[in-house]
Amino acid sequence: MRLSRAVLADLSPGIARPGPIPRATGIVHFGPGAFHRAHQADYIDRLLAQDPRWGIAEVSLRSGAVTADLAAQDGLYTLALRDAVPDLRIIGAVAGVIGPGENARLASCLASPDVRLVTTTVTEKGYCLGGDATLAFDHPDIVHDLAHPEAPRSVIGWLVRGLALRRAAGLPAFAVAPCDNLPDNGGRVGAAVQALAARQDPQLAAWIAGEARFVGTMVDSITPASDAELGVRVATAIGCADHVPVQRERFTQWVLADNFPADGPDLASVGAIITSDVAGFERAKLRLLNGAHSSLAYLGLLRGATSVAAAMADAPLSRFVETMLHADVRPGLPPLPGLDLADYIDTVLMRFRNSAIVHNLAQIAIDGSQKLPYRLLDSVQAARAEGRPVERLLLPVAAWLRWLSRADTPAAIADPLAVPLWHAARAADDPVGQCLALSAVFPATLRGDAMVRAALDAGWRATADAGQLDTALASLSRL
Repeated sequence: MRLSRAVLADLSPGIARPGPIPRATGIVHFGPGAFHRAHQADYIDRLLAQDPRWGIAEVSLRSGAVTADLAAQDGLYTLALRDAVPDLRIIGAVAGVIGPGENARLASCLASPDVRLVTTTVTEKGYCLGGDATLAFDHPDIVHDLAHPEAPRSVIGWLVRGLALRRAAGLPAFAVAPCDNLPDNGGRVGAAVQALAARQDPQLAAWIAGEARFVGTMVDSITPASDAELGVRVATAIGCADHVPVQRERFTQWVLADNFPADGPDLASVGAIITSDVAGFERAKLRLLNGAHSSLAYLGLLRGATSVAAAMADAPLSRFVETMLHADVRPGLPPLPGLDLADYIDTVLMRFRNSAIVHNLAQIAIDGSQKLPYRLLDSVQAARAEGRPVERLLLPVAAWLRWLSRADTPAAIADPLAVPLWHAARAADDPVGQCLALSAVFPATLRGDAMVRAALDAGWRATADAGQLDTALASLSRL
């Protein structure tokens, strides 16, 4: 037996059933991966109980596997909340699915008067942006979309196509809320849509500029990949097979800019935060949550841990990270209405201790050159500008350099700058200096800073062996 609306009444007792069947499709979503279905779709599912207009049309432009499985299950799937008290819910927010190649259906859906919001989770590369964060007109999909605007391949192309259809039909523009971890995601996606529209039809571009809203967002919830073990556990618990279950921690956060349309779904009523400072929430998440993640990853791997929860069970390491967040990171963040930073730190650390979520340190450690400038080095720059010490902030950075030096090959690092990083970290002569000289990672204000160099040198020595690292963690955890 497979999950569907026909078997809901036969599910095991205690399993939360979905609310009413959506009355309309009010939202189109591109990218029905695990994070979206565990996060945004859960908010919408809870909203449907009071407003059934906001069913989701799930769109996949590349792979039809998830949309096919959702179609076979009447759009239903299981959300498993993983913590000390696990919970299972059947999500019923999916009103329909559109797979690859179904261009006519997708065009019709985007042009529907019921649709007021389009959301996306297609990863950063899915927006076809170049190194300068603007639309890459030489991207193969954008080249295709310029030649064939009626049958786009890219998400940006489909946003332009949908808005063009609505303009031609005399309908209002839908709002667009990208939900990927892309800085200023609303602004960047809006600019990309404008750029493509301007090449296709300047009058359309002008209409989009005046009518469409591109809503900046920040999303947060630890969502491990769905694996075979999850499928077996869910099937055993609910009493039937579910081919597309998802799992996440209980904590979830969805922050949206206050240009969210008044006629859109009332997401605030189900816990979303509407704010004039999405960037502030993003900054706090990057420096506090993600900064702690990277610190636990590099220091934890050196100490033999393999997961975030295991690293947090290492008392000297968890105490060091807690001290660093409160004493070094938080002072560099401006006050943020709606978020108590001290409480946020405590919540982050509590989430990291959740042993029901297995978040591998090796996964967090990849792409360090792309992550650390925002996660730790921004905090270092803030501390230096205010005359505060940086030894704690730079110990995890030194641990990253030490981790790089112990890789057998550049390929083992899994980083866009793997080759220069690997050679610099393994240099016989001054590895710290050679790594610090890499301008793609370290900004000029830090490369020439004697205090930064001294702190990195001290961190490099401290990460040489377990005994020295124990001593460093203990000494740096004392205020």
